[in-house]
Amino acid sequence: MLTILGKASSINVRKVLWVCAELRLDFVREDWGTGFQSTHAAEFLALNPNGLVPVLKDGDFVLWESNSIIRYLASRYGGEHLYPVEPVARARIDQWIDWQATELNRSWSYAFLALVRRSEMHQSADETARSIASWTQEMAILDRQLLTTGEYVAGLAFSLADIPIGLSVNRWFSTPFDRPPFPNVAAYFDRLGDRPGFNEYCRNGLP
Repeated sequence: MLTILGKASSINVRKVLWVCAELRLDFVREDWGTGFQSTHAAEFLALNPNGLVPVLKDGDFVLWESNSIIRYLASRYGGEHLYPVEPVARARIDQWIDWQATELNRSWSYAFLALVRRSEMHQSADETARSIASWTQEMAILDRQLLTTGEYVAGLAFSLADIPIGLSVNRWFSTPFDRPPFPNVAAYFDRLGDRPGFNEYCRNGLP
């Protein structure tokens, strides 16, 4: 039995839960993070010295970093349809997973914390505007990619890359500001609605 440590509202925890749904994996989840058990407790830090969720326990094996976890689950539990072994196909998927974790996440961080989380440390109007502009540029890249593929991020088939990016697209639509339409992104997000776990872990009312 897999054990996932992390609160269900965390976008990175939801990434792992969605992959479990796609692979039909049973798991137990424990609430860790703000409002629950502290990730700064010695017990948690022994598992992840960064004090961040999620953490995966698979028997005696412990793994942290959400993208490493989803890659592991797909590789370990028959997820070749999501994360193929063939090097070129896998590299295309990894490229977009890494883009989401670096370029896309970095762009929306300030705006999301300001407009959704209402963080007192993120209330600069100028910084919020810069973050929105950067976020919009990255979403334009995604819109062009989806126009090229016509279906999903890395090609015609749904892949592991669509899970972290789908969650980021959900955050794009959940953050209150004037957005350009990006029709390919909108159609893509609707298309994801056919996937197991999408309504439970992505478009579930949580940003």
